[in-house]
Amino acid sequence: MLFCSLLFYSVCSVKAQNRIQEEGQKERAYLVAALCKIADPVLTNLAQNTLHKNMPVESNGKDRAQFSHLEAFGRLLAGMAPWLELGPDATAEGKLRAKYILLAGKALANAVNPAAADFLNFHKGAQALVDAAFMAQGLIRAPKQLWEPLPAQTKKQVIDALKSSRVIKPGQNNWLLFSAMVEAAILKFGGDQKKEPVTVAIQKHLEWYKGDGTYGDGPHYHWDYYNSFVIHPMFLEVLETMKEKTPSSYIDSVYQLELKRARRYAAVQERMISPEGTYPVTGRSLAYRFGAFQALSLMALKKELDASVAPQQVRAALYTVVKRQMEAPGTFDPNGWLQTGIMGKQSILGEGYISTGSLYLCAEGLVFLGLPPSDPLWNGKDEDWTAKKIWKGMEAPIDHAED
Repeated sequence: MLFCSLLFYSVCSVKAQNRIQEEGQKERAYLVAALCKIADPVLTNLAQNTLHKNMPVESNGKDRAQFSHLEAFGRLLAGMAPWLELGPDATAEGKLRAKYILLAGKALANAVNPAAADFLNFHKGAQALVDAAFMAQGLIRAPKQLWEPLPAQTKKQVIDALKSSRVIKPGQNNWLLFSAMVEAAILKFGGDQKKEPVTVAIQKHLEWYKGDGTYGDGPHYHWDYYNSFVIHPMFLEVLETMKEKTPSSYIDSVYQLELKRARRYAAVQERMISPEGTYPVTGRSLAYRFGAFQALSLMALKKELDASVAPQQVRAALYTVVKRQMEAPGTFDPNGWLQTGIMGKQSILGEGYISTGSLYLCAEGLVFLGLPPSDPLWNGKDEDWTAKKIWKGMEAPIDHAED
């Protein structure tokens, strides 16, 4: 009888443990499917040279059609790249990655080919610089899967396209990082880098730091999500590229400082997610949806979360945020293209610079899919994130501002 009881307990324990392990894997599968749903119309059409023909361009502003297609591709690529960089394998997910690596490669080749119907705009109008930088960020995040397989001619065309954006002068704000990101990619992939945009971007952002993990967008603080949309991710990745290609004690010291600041910012972001998976709707560009949490997702990817933040609580929190927004009626139009809004279609939330292509920055909130399925983040039971713990009456760590 005792033996039967022990056996029953053992079987139940194994089943319970399997359910715990499956929880994270099911959430990962959902997020992978979400990323693919977002990506499908952009990559499929650009790979077939039909992006200009088939992508709707809706905006409250004027003349956004000249930028919107590169916006969609560059932002999607930056968000998708860490997942693609895992490469193909024999699993169902690995085979799916193989499909999208191939699509992304074909799309990239058309995007930079002056003879292609879908050759994209990298230098006409200031906005082109922004999304040249996002495309560059995507390439930097997935060199093995996105850059190395390219034919020599396409590699040259990529560098030429990035260099063509140099005619655009960035403003004295987060745009300095767009020029720096372009130059970082040119350096990484063997081109002739201009050092000044990188030097200026570093110097200015060190001047514009406001404390407690937050930079000003220029000299002034803006209460929005641009520290996550642009500043921390691009600052970190520019510095990482410089550390790799032109190492120095100065670059290393700035990198370590910025990493500390990004870690703190991500810890604050984790606390901003409500128990229901909502967050403060403050500041501009809210139509980028869960792209607002790129910084938190990136720190999870880099395994640089604050010690007070468990990977499983980040997984659970971001899954809840993404699922809530993905499933809101009107998030996608009948043909699968994203529509302006936070919860479904809310056109009034689109500033004049927002168009259909802009919305694909949401993919950057999913960069933590670059952690493989075997990573601890995707295993173990869900953990309540900080706000959920507190509003359930549970214990949670005290928050401390950065020293």
